[in-house]
Amino acid sequence: MRVLATIGFSFSAGVFLAALLPWDGWQLYAAAGAALLALVWLLAARRSTCFRRGLLILLPLAVSLAYFAGYRYLVQRPVEQRCGAVSPFTATVCDWPQETERGCRITVKLDGYPGAKAVLYGESELLDARPGNTLAGTAQWQSAAHIHNNELTHFTARGVYALLYGREDVQLSEGSEGALRWLPQRAAKAFRERIAAVWDDPRVSGFLTAELTGDKSAMDEGDYLAMQETGLAHLFAVSGLHCAFLVTLLSLLVSRRRRLLCAVTIPALLFYMVMVGLSPSVVRACIMQMFLLVAPLFRRNSDPLTSLAAALLVILLANPFAAASVSLQLSFSATLGMVLLSPRLYRGLTGWYKGKNRVLRHGLCFVMANLAATLSAVVFTAPLTAYYFRIFVLVAPLSSLLAVPAAGWSFMTAFVTALLGFVWLPLARILGALAWVLVRYILLVAEWLMGWRYHAIYFTDPYPLYWLLFVYTAFIGCAVTPDGRRKYAVASVLSAVTLIAAIWVNQQSYRYGALSALALDVGQGESVILWSENETALVDCGSSNSYKDPGGTAADTLHSMGVTRLSAVVVTHYHADHTNGLYEVLRRVAVDKLYLPDIEDEYGVRERLTALAEEKDVQVVWVTDTVTCPLGQAVLTVYPPVQSGGDLNELGLTALATSGDFDLLITGDMSGSTERKLAETYPLPDVEVLVVSHHGSRYSSDIRFLKAVTPEAAVISVGDNSYGHPSEETVQRLLAVGAEIWRTDRQGNIRITVNGG
Repeated sequence: MRVLATIGFSFSAGVFLAALLPWDGWQLYAAAGAALLALVWLLAARRSTCFRRGLLILLPLAVSLAYFAGYRYLVQRPVEQRCGAVSPFTATVCDWPQETERGCRITVKLDGYPGAKAVLYGESELLDARPGNTLAGTAQWQSAAHIHNNELTHFTARGVYALLYGREDVQLSEGSEGALRWLPQRAAKAFRERIAAVWDDPRVSGFLTAELTGDKSAMDEGDYLAMQETGLAHLFAVSGLHCAFLVTLLSLLVSRRRRLLCAVTIPALLFYMVMVGLSPSVVRACIMQMFLLVAPLFRRNSDPLTSLAAALLVILLANPFAAASVSLQLSFSATLGMVLLSPRLYRGLTGWYKGKNRVLRHGLCFVMANLAATLSAVVFTAPLTAYYFRIFVLVAPLSSLLAVPAAGWSFMTAFVTALLGFVWLPLARILGALAWVLVRYILLVAEWLMGWRYHAIYFTDPYPLYWLLFVYTAFIGCAVTPDGRRKYAVASVLSAVTLIAAIWVNQQSYRYGALSALALDVGQGESVILWSENETALVDCGSSNSYKDPGGTAADTLHSMGVTRLSAVVVTHYHADHTNGLYEVLRRVAVDKLYLPDIEDEYGVRERLTALAEEKDVQVVWVTDTVTCPLGQAVLTVYPPVQSGGDLNELGLTALATSGDFDLLITGDMSGSTERKLAETYPLPDVEVLVVSHHGSRYSSDIRFLKAVTPEAAVISVGDNSYGHPSEETVQRLLAVGAEIWRTDRQGNIRITVNGG
């Protein structure tokens, strides 16, 4: 019986229930109930063959629920009580600062609050901070778990319970900067700098930095996107793959005697684990590797389930809120899938070959081992990726087969080369050519597979979800019925047929109507898709909510619609909440023309968009006069700015989509006075739908403008914000002219179809 595995998984199950269930305050009652049930079991089932197992399940379950409640009361609650006010703080810098648009952010350990960390947002002067330094001053304390009435787990899963917005009096002092405890952080920075020195190609150095340390900040955006879209982004989550490579490398460099290997490898794993940031995936991988190394010393076989349970137990004891970490869920699910399914899949995939050709057999075993590992991981992670990322990568088995072996060699060669770079940089640069070739090959594979039209499906509509549910139902049915390979073949064929049907039906659902518009829910931002027949346009794509992915939302939706090329992309103005998703759209979807206002901006958006357009061979049209763009049975008219100066909001473009007697107007972020001038300058028709300017700001949608265009429906693209959008005054003005109001924060995506079936 796996005692440690039973205890670990039972404890973890309780923590997951406590962390993920939406209710609050029930944990102690449930812990008491589980303890009472354990007592009843102790008295009533002592002679049962399941007696021991029952206690090993019930007691850790009760302890875990009580532990979660106690941890929240002792660690999180004291920090939460400080939130919502401006107050002093003292903290120790835990990691290197990261630059932001307005200064920097630093992860700090709060003095006087054991186990609690915070993220400090401060001025650019704090970029000089180093791990171990002390920060003291005044800050606005904001709960990291509750932002704008939303429950967030991103920060608490990392042990961060407060966001500190520093005032000008924040002071930096030396603290414990030179202490040995900060050596891993210093080593990580030195390692990143040495990688950049050895490989002067920014794409390669960014890739290797991400692969070796998990730091993706220097990676090319297009390359990381390609890795995500082809199911290869897991290479940058430092995990079992990396630790296995590290152990293999060390075993080649030191004696194979077990005790010496353990004495060298275990400290190296612990140091590497801290150096790359103690992410759930690397902690899991290191603990499992340690079990594998130590087991022979005790004349035991390492049990993967036991080591997996032990790793999960350690992580959740350190921070029970880590149960909500997406990376933890994906890492442990993938590993559990490989432990439980990979051997059976491998036997099933190779058992049919009875030939004696050794080369062919070795080749078949290599391919099938990779396929079995990928499929077994996908079985357990697909529901999570569908829920969190709305994607199912169809080419994942092929991408893993082509790229993962090369990634293993690139890791080992780059690791050794980077270490050599500390000793003799010129020689390291010469030897670095091998890693350069391997990285370029991996990126080439990712770009090639991303170019396949159906490399992935996206769960933006219900039909792909129905397909996924069907696939799981079919294969679970196969698993619980008597043995036989034919049933799996039938299930595979049915899965392929229903996938094609789901994609076709989903695309056909968008193929009716003379003109359709889809206002996407991108939070506090705006993105509107317009399409008619086989022509599609996109007006704006951005959001000011950092937890939203406007570019991914728009591109996923377009791919689900079957759109492979946009006739036009219109940018009303250069603010981030209307543009920061366009970079991903331009990388993932072909575009004919990009319509831009010919104005300067202080944020560099114009320059980035034009540079990316040139890279992707997109024609840039500077709108200085009225231009029209045919759109199937509709026409898209783009008006130039009507003001000659002022804020960017007042210098934006206006888009009018017309089909027959139907008109839809988009005015960006114009104020009411600019909208009035727009109506005075151009002969705007009475519009059926108005995409309300500036997310419903009190200064937009002037009553005289509304009376001029008389909208029948008003779409407000809005999300979490501190501006009070949409304002009650604007809502009342819209109601006064008879407009029916639709809001993306309440209704989600809003679709309008003209002359639809």
